[in-house]
Amino acid sequence: MTTATPLGGTTFFSLNVTTREQDFLYKSSGAIVAAIVVVVIVIFTVVLILLKMYNRKMRTRRELEPKRPKPASPSALGPNSNSSQHPAAVTFSPVDVHMETR
Repeated sequence: MTTATPLGGTTFFSLNVTTREQDFLYKSSGAIVAAIVVVVIVIFTVVLILLKMYNRKMRTRRELEPKRPKPASPSALGPNSNSSQHPAAVTFSPVDVHMETR
């Protein structure tokens, strides 16, 4: 129980806490911790749902977006094209492999 005692023009609060009040404080602190845990779980759930909705929305947008045409490669134009570009020839040389004989 809190009592106010005047002390030279100022008010001094003293706490007279009994065992019954201590039990109440312990129980209420447990309830506060449980409430904090529940709030954290609710916030986590809301964030997870928002991220799933955002992901679904972006995937739908990507799928419905018109595809950009790919640039035509010189080999796709065919041999009768007037293009002077020729595909670069790539040659591979075998690596010298030295086998150890026993």
